[in-house]
Amino acid sequence: MHRWNVSPKRAVAIQQELKSRVRLRRLGAVSRVVGLDCAFSRTHVYAVAVVWDVARASAIEARGARRLLEFPYIPGLLSFREVPALQAVLGRIRSDYDVLLCDGQGIAHPRRFGLACHLGVLRDVATIGCAKSRLVGEFEQPGDKRGSQTALTFQGQRVGTVLRTRDAVKPVFVSPGHLVDHTSAVEVVLRCGGGLRLPEPVRLADRMVSAMKRTGRSPMHQLRSVAK
Repeated sequence: MHRWNVSPKRAVAIQQELKSRVRLRRLGAVSRVVGLDCAFSRTHVYAVAVVWDVARASAIEARGARRLLEFPYIPGLLSFREVPALQAVLGRIRSDYDVLLCDGQGIAHPRRFGLACHLGVLRDVATIGCAKSRLVGEFEQPGDKRGSQTALTFQGQRVGTVLRTRDAVKPVFVSPGHLVDHTSAVEVVLRCGGGLRLPEPVRLADRMVSAMKRTGRSPMHQLRSVAK
């Protein structure tokens, strides 16, 4: 749809052009969620996708990809570093899935077009951002119990949810990316919880991509090792 190796000014313009394509709506039944995460070396970006079966509460597939790193680190333009590798790894997934769960932002972004929005629009698939830290917005702290939540607002509009995923542990910042609304995004994150702060598909993707970068072990090989 567009080039990735562009100037920061052009990258911002691309976000402004594409954000009108974002659609927020209630998500239907969810059976499988793909957790996504990336890691970086000086020259490359590594991406892992983990397919999570919600009913079985287990990972059924994991794939990895590596691409040359062609865009600098600039806050608000993370998608230009990660999406090319994420597109590559999603092309290797063999299982069907219903929604993508990204380690990053959706509409909780200065231009309402974070990583999850960008990936969702390009692939025309439901996407959710689940970040460990806030990029924009104001909020009140949610209660200490798992499932407690408050609205994240920016410039007078709700852009996400501050969600407690484990009792007395720091909340995560959940925002719709594309073809998902606020309620659906929170429901998916909670349904993918494994008792820790991050939802399991994203936590596994984070662990596997670090191992792939460090040792070269493929995510599918890692998954088989865990299953034994």
